[in-house]
Amino acid sequence: MTDRRDGHVRISVIVPAWHDAENLARLLPQLAAFQHVAQVIVVDASHNAASEKIAVDTHAKFLHRVVPSRGAQMNVGAAAADGDVLVFQHADTELNEEHLRAIDRAIREPNVIGGAFYRKFDARHPRLMWLESVARFLTRHGGTLFGDQTVFVRREVFQQLGGFREIPLMEDVEFSRRLRAAGRVVVLDPPVRTSGRRHARKGAWRATIQNGLFMLLYKLGVSPHVLHRWYYRERAAHSAPPEFAVELDSLQQ
Repeated sequence: MTDRRDGHVRISVIVPAWHDAENLARLLPQLAAFQHVAQVIVVDASHNAASEKIAVDTHAKFLHRVVPSRGAQMNVGAAAADGDVLVFQHADTELNEEHLRAIDRAIREPNVIGGAFYRKFDARHPRLMWLESVARFLTRHGGTLFGDQTVFVRREVFQQLGGFREIPLMEDVEFSRRLRAAGRVVVLDPPVRTSGRRHARKGAWRATIQNGLFMLLYKLGVSPHVLHRWYYRERAAHSAPPEFAVELDSLQQ
């Protein structure tokens, strides 16, 4: 396994995108300035000209994917990556130099195959902060590494695992299970900051219960395709506003 003690580990950051121009405008210029980042790859499924321009202007590689599927998009990005470590980054999640240094330090341990970060929400609501504490406890004790926790993995391990399953929902849950089973996984500080709008809109308790229910159904063998239909039927029934519907699609595909 890669262990570059004579310099920085080469990190490829892969960003699946879907109508994410606003988020990319914040994220990509920061990534371009970080010395730990050897390569940034945006895999976009929205054919958004603004997203492509932002990527080109920041010297990121921009790839098109016809059908929105986060698992498939991340696999496309991974196939184009040449870094020692692959970092899968949601466009609406913060990633700074301190996080990249933490990855660099962690991956120098020969038995570490990958990991993720603890998570905190951008909104500092008491219920969201409670949810952060619960999630931190569960993650520390072998819980799922979710996509918005900036999952990272050695490239050769990712290839050995066969990448993400190209399913419409739960691709991060499924990959987390296989990654933890493959070797030593670490969960790092500082936490990454991600959007809490979905939980704020639906209510922290309701969103948590819904997430837990869908996780349980998945573990009981319900198809991700069926869960995907149920999820979007439930969302439509509660009339998510148009500006937020885009974000939900971006988060869950």
